[in-house]
Amino acid sequence: MLIDSHCHLDWYEDLDQILAGAHAAGVESLLAIGIGDGPETMQRALEIAHTNPRVWASAGIHPQEAAHATAEALAKLARLAADPKCIAVGEIGLDYYHAENPDIPTQKQAFTAQMQIAAAARKPIIIHCRTSELATPQAKEKFGPADAWEDALALIAEHWTPHGLGGIMHCFSGTPDHGRRSIDAGFYLSFAGNLTYPKAQPIRDAAAQAPADRILVETDAPFLAPIPLRGQRNEPAFVTHTAAALAALRGISPDALAALTTENFHRIFPTTA
Repeated sequence: MLIDSHCHLDWYEDLDQILAGAHAAGVESLLAIGIGDGPETMQRALEIAHTNPRVWASAGIHPQEAAHATAEALAKLARLAADPKCIAVGEIGLDYYHAENPDIPTQKQAFTAQMQIAAAARKPIIIHCRTSELATPQAKEKFGPADAWEDALALIAEHWTPHGLGGIMHCFSGTPDHGRRSIDAGFYLSFAGNLTYPKAQPIRDAAAQAPADRILVETDAPFLAPIPLRGQRNEPAFVTHTAAALAALRGISPDALAALTTENFHRIFPTTA
């Protein structure tokens, strides 16, 4: 049985069908990411989790929405994070990919504030870090030489690692070095459908090298459908394709990979076991 460690269930109008498909594919549990369309709707994942015992939730303000991380929004996040079905704060972090994203100080301020909320709630965090080197030309002009990975790891070292609560590098898209440094900071690496894409060799290298007790699989559904379904709407059932690819990279069977990643998920989120 597999666990989809990151999916956006509140995007689906046909959610019952999506959950039935996941169950039929052997997906045991799902972590629904509670970012909504911004802070006003970040409770939607938790609402879904409260109606389905196989679904857990997070809550957080995505870096693209960092300008809306007001005192009111952060207070709401703190209330959501206190709910037992909310097992993590996220996805939070830094994103220098789009020119329309908030400026760097605004993103850093929102990220730091949410790490403080997670620490107070004693919940792990789920990190979104979109690499600067892949940014659009307009974003490169706006953000300059700043590196999202270096900035994120520096903020984590200062504001998070001392708490010893760990977290997940969602849809890990960094280099093997980023992976090693993330693991040293107490994080798990969660691999999504882009692991299967032809140009993703650095991600595959990181996935092959990561310690067995620090890997997870996810869909990021409805985004990033894996090969052979790339271009379609993604859904939690498709995590089986990413899991099979990750198992092949590591030279183990899909069943062994499923057992391993499920054990890892329950270790970082012991209340889900």
